Amino acid sequence: MKAHRCVLILLGIFPLMTLPRAGISQTITVNTRDQIVKAVDNATPGATILIAPGTYQGGLNFNGLRGEQNKPIILAAADKESPPVFKGRNSCFHLTDPAFVELHSLVLTEASGNGLNIDDGGSYDTPAHHVVLRGLTIRDVGPGGNHDGIKLSGLDNFRVEDCTIERWGSSGSAIDMVGCHNGKVSGCTFRHRSDVAGSGIQTKGGSRDIAIQQCRFENAGARSVNIGGSTGLPYFRPKVDGYEAKDITVEDCTFIGPSAPICFVGVDGAIVRYNTIYQPGRYVVRILQESRGSQFVPCRNGVFTNNVIAFRSDETRRIANIGAGTAPKTFKFANNHWYCIDRPERSNRFALPVKETGGSHGTDPQFVNAAKGDLRLQDTSPVQDAGVRAR
Repeated sequence: MKAHRCVLILLGIFPLMTLPRAGISQTITVNTRDQIVKAVDNATPGATILIAPGTYQGGLNFNGLRGEQNKPIILAAADKESPPVFKGRNSCFHLTDPAFVELHSLVLTEASGNGLNIDDGGSYDTPAHHVVLRGLTIRDVGPGGNHDGIKLSGLDNFRVEDCTIERWGSSGSAIDMVGCHNGKVSGCTFRHRSDVAGSGIQTKGGSRDIAIQQCRFENAGARSVNIGGSTGLPYFRPKVDGYEAKDITVEDCTFIGPSAPICFVGVDGAIVRYNTIYQPGRYVVRILQESRGSQFVPCRNGVFTNNVIAFRSDETRRIANIGAGTAPKTFKFANNHWYCIDRPERSNRFALPVKETGGSHGTDPQFVNAAKGDLRLQDTSPVQDAGVRAR
């Protein structure tokens, strides 16, 4: 009895002592790749692994890393001002079947496959869940082919916050989601070139309840946000239920210069609102159906409202591109402000699939400094209740 009492007293005095596998929260600093692997292998719920500045070889694969609610396992930079750099290999990091795991302030670069890969290990009935990605920088992935900055497959209840992704695979995505649910991407920046075929963010394969908020897309591929897409039937999570994507929201985002900022592709319900779109290329909106068959409904029920769109007549081929096998008459357009930069008198000479309600046209929205990419509206702007809302 006395021995047990002594142990309890010691735990009360030294609650952060390192007791491996005892389930006690720990903070440990590591400065070699081997130490990172060992620390992750020994991590218990609530552990924080701080990684010292330096360059580390990529190809880190962790299977079944699991924290608990209110006790996540965190891998983070020891110094946010000098974050660790993980370089090369197929993926810099690959997390299989994680739960309650967070990655903070890491740099992932020059992966040949995907910068960061997170998946459910093929166990579609038991998704990976509760993952937070915060302050990551991911760049120079691929560079050719279908390679993603962040690849998410079968991940539920997640957040991607304040990340910067630059130059992913030429036909890949900055963030590619397949069968992901209940997630939020916020405060992120995506940069690439408008002449590549890839996309910024893609939500497909049965993805549902995803919010994309307060992000900035600078020439983020041919399709900045691809709501839906085309997925092989075996990869849907859950099984096909009529749509590639459903209940997706894109709001308070800024788009500069892509071929098509917003694409609805095999969608059954999505909302795009309060965004600012500046100098789009061929189109502003595309409505497409790429997954065919009786198990899919036609692309339908999209909402495009309260956006500011500033375009040039010599760049934008048409405002809306409508593909075969879609249901464009089910879409809603309302309260958008349209401005043709080079020919303001042509601001309302375009065709939408349905009549817009409450839209405005032809007046300069008065950006703070469009030439330098500052697309906030001046206080004197005539635009009311459209465009990115002030935080």
